[in-house]
Amino acid sequence: MIFMRTDTHEFIDDLLNDLRPTRPLTLQRGLVIVTGSAALAIGVMALFIGIRPALVAGILEPLYLLASGLFLMLGIAASLTVIGMSRPHVGNTHIGWMWAVAMAALLPLTAVVMGLAREGNAFLQSQPVQGMNCLTNGSLLGLIVGAALTMWLRRGAPTSPGQAGLLTGIAAGSLGIFAYSLHCPFGDIYHIGLWHSMTVVVSAIAGRIIVPQLIRW
Repeated sequence: MIFMRTDTHEFIDDLLNDLRPTRPLTLQRGLVIVTGSAALAIGVMALFIGIRPALVAGILEPLYLLASGLFLMLGIAASLTVIGMSRPHVGNTHIGWMWAVAMAALLPLTAVVMGLAREGNAFLQSQPVQGMNCLTNGSLLGLIVGAALTMWLRRGAPTSPGQAGLLTGIAAGSLGIFAYSLHCPFGDIYHIGLWHSMTVVVSAIAGRIIVPQLIRW
């Protein structure tokens, strides 16, 4: 008995013939990509801008260490979430990054409260000229991380493109401003709380708008 091949069978065969093996999206590979892109951002900053002399001399201010650590933690938390979102599965939740956001949000909140308590203008005390440099350079450095995470998401299947874009922006801004903070000579709460935090906010907004358009499947 002879069975005739139908158009459906031929169509399925054509699809199977076009299949190519791909490397799985593992957590380890994602971490390597994020770590590599963050290291590249730091290397670019050190090469073209330079590390702050105080840091080279080993002079570390407590607030500087605290703020830099918070941005680094936020960048790592957001990056891990983005890596996980590329491999959706039932019961997969993404809320851990919110705690890191809450901790980092204490920086701008503290700057505003201290400015009001001292009857001063927190914005003027934040060194706006240098602040714009931090915002610009931190955002540009963050593009390196943002591009790496976007390419990672394009290889996966994120079910929430909007949230993935937002977190990609947060990760990029956090790691970008962390890289630039190795150069920034200002370590007061007004400057860090306003301008360094603003870098994360601007990057998050940009990520939320741009990234979903690049990762839809």
